[in-house]
Amino acid sequence: MKIAIYTLTSPLHDVQAVDRATQDFLQSLGICYDFCGEDYTTYGTHSLDLIFVRTGGTEGVFRRLLPDLRQRSERPFYLLTSGQSNSLAASMEILSFLRQQGIPGEILHGSDDYVVHRIEVLLTVGEALHRMKGKRLAIVGQPSDWLISSTADRVAIRQRLGVELRDIDLQEVLDGMSDTSDAIPQEWFDHASTEVIRHNLTGAVRIYYSLRKLVKKYQLQGFTIRCFDLLTALRNTGCMALAQLNSEGIVAGCEGDIPAMLSMYIAQSLFGVTGFQCNPAHIDTQTGELLLAHCTIPFNMLDHYKLDTHFESGIGVGINGYMSAGPVTLFKVSGDLRRYYVAEGMLLRCENHPNLCRTQAVIRLDDASKATTLLINPIGNHHILLPGHCRTILDTFFDVC
Repeated sequence: MKIAIYTLTSPLHDVQAVDRATQDFLQSLGICYDFCGEDYTTYGTHSLDLIFVRTGGTEGVFRRLLPDLRQRSERPFYLLTSGQSNSLAASMEILSFLRQQGIPGEILHGSDDYVVHRIEVLLTVGEALHRMKGKRLAIVGQPSDWLISSTADRVAIRQRLGVELRDIDLQEVLDGMSDTSDAIPQEWFDHASTEVIRHNLTGAVRIYYSLRKLVKKYQLQGFTIRCFDLLTALRNTGCMALAQLNSEGIVAGCEGDIPAMLSMYIAQSLFGVTGFQCNPAHIDTQTGELLLAHCTIPFNMLDHYKLDTHFESGIGVGINGYMSAGPVTLFKVSGDLRRYYVAEGMLLRCENHPNLCRTQAVIRLDDASKATTLLINPIGNHHILLPGHCRTILDTFFDVC
């Protein structure tokens, strides 16, 4: 089961009455769960463990259980309570005690709708953390020379996310192109704007197949590549390959940016979409409007697109993509996982300025002060644009991990 419910009950209360109240309360929530009762031997093995404080007088029981529970799991404690039989008061005393010990936790109490929604958020986070544990991400080549702040703490990443980072020589990508297919997907061909672009698609598709082989060889969930080196080595770009791989659920980041890759992997694990790795090109702190741009974007985020050259070099294949207007979230985590940025807003439109990277999105943040934050305390240059409003789940993720 993804959700397990354990119980705390005072022996002073009538067991049958408490059991009836428990059944009524849990039925009203309408969630699927594994009811473990007072047997805590599986605690910490589920995507979400809930401790149902059923009555008052349970504070001492929890205190005796705490050392064993803390050995089983380092996640926050989630205390579910209906409020009957002084259970809310007991939950507040327990949570206060946890806070004194520096241990995070939360009481789940209120209307059924609120409690169910909160459980759904916590379950989403718990499932994501389970999926991430033991997975591999790679840096193909070194981070680009200009990413002087985009470093990573590999120990923190392994301990908090359960993710291993490994280094792969870019030469493996180049070597792998010699025996790859050059069959161009018809959709790519149909979106090429010129004959030059159509010609360059042969090299672009070979990069894609070479990277896909690398993912399979090293059993990767994602990577970031020093993609600008492809310009000199191949006279082509990785923009199409990264767009396609991201659409397939494989995190594929640009420029060897490790924090951006981590941000995309967290997004993929939580929301099923890697997001648009982009640079802020203009920030209006008064209106909260941002212009974001880059030459690649997952195809599954787009309404339509056309293919152009890569902006900085004028060669290869870049993507001029257009997304639907609507709610979005801008997100980035630091490479040591100590800081993260998240701001919700609306995508207003996509533009097509000739002096910027090919995909260009104009968004307006709900809180204009979040635009100022980018100018005062940024986390590198790349940020990740996600569809929908995602702040609650992202905030909870970093509370838990």
